[in-house]
Amino acid sequence: MIFETIVTTQNSSGEVHIAPMGIHKQDDLFIILPFRPSTTLTNLLSTQTAIINFSDDVRIFAGCLTGRRNWPLKMAEKVTGHVLENTLAHSEVKLLRVEDDPVRPKLFCQTVHTVNHRPFTGFNRAQYAVLEAAILVSRLDRLTPQKIESELDYLRIGLEKTAGPIELEAWQWLMEAVTQYQQESKP
Repeated sequence: MIFETIVTTQNSSGEVHIAPMGIHKQDDLFIILPFRPSTTLTNLLSTQTAIINFSDDVRIFAGCLTGRRNWPLKMAEKVTGHVLENTLAHSEVKLLRVEDDPVRPKLFCQTVHTVNHRPFTGFNRAQYAVLEAAILVSRLDRLTPQKIESELDYLRIGLEKTAGPIELEAWQWLMEAVTQYQQESKP
């Protein structure tokens, strides 16, 4: 199973990196699979720690993909790192082992500490639409323009029916990224 999360890591100088990532769960381990090259990969290999943030604020997912990475943070409790302030829960993890791969290594991490900050009350369709659109934006260079447009057309249905201001703002950021990509890739 894959969980859409926000992973925070930091480099050896303490600079924090925030990235949306689909995290696999296997028994009591989290498996992080960053593509190469990746700041998350470099940081995690260097410091051996990460924070997995479980958030319902889709602006963070969309924001990280559109250059908006300045989200409020607080110090982690048991590992060196930072937690998103606006997260439902977080798990502080340590790297156990790496299955190397030239494209996408598997980083097996053990939970050291988990905190539930507030209850998860569920996603509405607009939040799902933004999450799926964020995944599309992360793959613009690998998908055909027709695939992107057909997926976005479908996702707009749920967005238009259930979105609030947060989802609309996140969607707008993503659509700006799609438009910019399309303009830059025109011959």
